Amino acid sequence: MNNIFSSYDAWLVGVALAALMLAAWRIGWQIGQRERQGGAERTASKFGDASVALLGLLLAFTFSTSITKHDQRRLMVVADSNAIGDFYTCASMLKEPVRTQLQMVIRDYAALRFKVARQPFDRSLFEDALRQFPIMHEQMSKLVSQALSDGTPIAVSLTNTLNAVTSSNASRLDAVRDRLPPVIALLLFAAAIISTLLIGREQGAAGEADVIGTVCFIALVALAVFVTWDLNQPSSGLILTSQEPFERLLSSMAK
Repeated sequence: MNNIFSSYDAWLVGVALAALMLAAWRIGWQIGQRERQGGAERTASKFGDASVALLGLLLAFTFSTSITKHDQRRLMVVADSNAIGDFYTCASMLKEPVRTQLQMVIRDYAALRFKVARQPFDRSLFEDALRQFPIMHEQMSKLVSQALSDGTPIAVSLTNTLNAVTSSNASRLDAVRDRLPPVIALLLFAAAIISTLLIGREQGAAGEADVIGTVCFIALVALAVFVTWDLNQPSSGLILTSQEPFERLLSSMAK
């Protein structure tokens, strides 16, 4: 989980980027003003337009990638909930005392997964859960082995659902850790700052400062980056991965 997305809040990143872009525009404006006052011949430049076009492509790419990863995490929650629910249903068909013991472990397992996903990200809680999940898997395996030794008629279904639970754990953990590569985020920031610098230079060289238009441009870019960054914070951002499937699962287990 050592990732820049878990180290900085999305709103802080958005505000910092907006401030850097505004500073870059001011620096570009001063450069353009010095060129204009120095009598440098002004030629038509397309670098500003090209940089803005490149920035638009990067914003579209990063946002699309982030929303895809967000959707994948949502699908993994559904798959994980379904796997645990199927396993719990199979456990309800076993004989006592294995039935009660296995159902209790499954309920605790589902509750822990819901707790970790629902609360804001806490490294100690997350690492502790990662240590507890294999222990619970081992407890489930021992109880399933006991049921198989007793000659349960649902041996195949019971084994398959247990395998589905352990497999979904690995898949969901991988989906949670799958974030936008930090180098792409840094490239996006560099493109935003350089684009604003070139815009300021062109305005300074022309002696025409479009403050309102520049501020609106900076605000839109910062907002887009904020949303993209927030999508990469599934446990602490504004756009959270819904845990409704687990809420319904835990509610059904309590009946």
